[in-house]
Amino acid sequence: MTIGRWKLGCVLAGMATLAACSGGPSRPRADAAPPASVSASAEADAIFELMLRGDTVTAGKRLKALLRRDPMNPTARLLQDSLERDPVELLGPQNHPYAVQAGDTIVSVAEKLLGNRLKAYQLARYNALTAPFTLTAGQSLKIPGEAPRPEPVRRAEPAPGRAGPRAKPMPPRPVAPVTVAPATNPAAARPLRAAGLAALNQGNVARAVALLRRASALDPANPMIARDRARAERIAATVKARR
Repeated sequence: MTIGRWKLGCVLAGMATLAACSGGPSRPRADAAPPASVSASAEADAIFELMLRGDTVTAGKRLKALLRRDPMNPTARLLQDSLERDPVELLGPQNHPYAVQAGDTIVSVAEKLLGNRLKAYQLARYNALTAPFTLTAGQSLKIPGEAPRPEPVRRAEPAPGRAGPRAKPMPPRPVAPVTVAPATNPAAARPLRAAGLAALNQGNVARAVALLRRASALDPANPMIARDRARAERIAATVKARR
C-alpha cells in the first residue's frame, strides 16, 4: 500500500509540473483565421481596417483565409486586387485634381468620388500616401477618371404676363458626317477594360463580362484584356452554377 501511494503521488506531481510549464491556455494569434461563426462581410471589414492602419501582413494572411472559405467573394477579391495589383492599372491613368475639404477622409473621398468606400486603399496607393492615411484641408489628391463637368447656368424665366424679347432663331448647325469605327481600336478598348474591371470589383459580373468582351473585340491581340475576359467569364460561370 505504501509503494502504491508513492507511485500515485509521483504521477500527480508530474502532471502539476507539466501544467505549470505550459503557461496556461494559449491565446489566439492576431493573424489566425477567424472562427466559422464570423460572417464573410464582417471579416472583410476587419481586413479593410487592417489595410488602412498599414498592417498589410496581417491583412494579407486573413484575406487568404477568407478566400479559401469563399473564393468568389467580390469584396475579398476587390481587397486582394487593392493589395496586390498596380493602382494605376485598376483605376486608370487619367485623373483630375481634387482639393481636400475639411472633414474629408480617404474613405469618404473614395465613397464620394469613386462610388465605393472599399477603394480607399487603392486611392491612397494611387496618390503614394503612407498609412495612416490622414488628409488635411487644402491637400491636393489625384482622382482617377474625368473631371466632373460644371452644371450649365440656367437663365431666369420672365414673370408671367411679361413677354420678354423674342430670341432670334439660331441657324442650323452643320451635321458632322457619320464615320464607321474601324474593326480594331486599342485606344477605345482601354476605357472599356477599365470599366469592366471596376464592374467586376463591384460584384457586377454580367456587366464586367459584357464590357470585357467589347474591349476584346476592339483589341483582340491584347493578352491582358484576354486574361481579364477569361477571368470574368470563369467567375460568371461559377456564379451561374451555384444558382
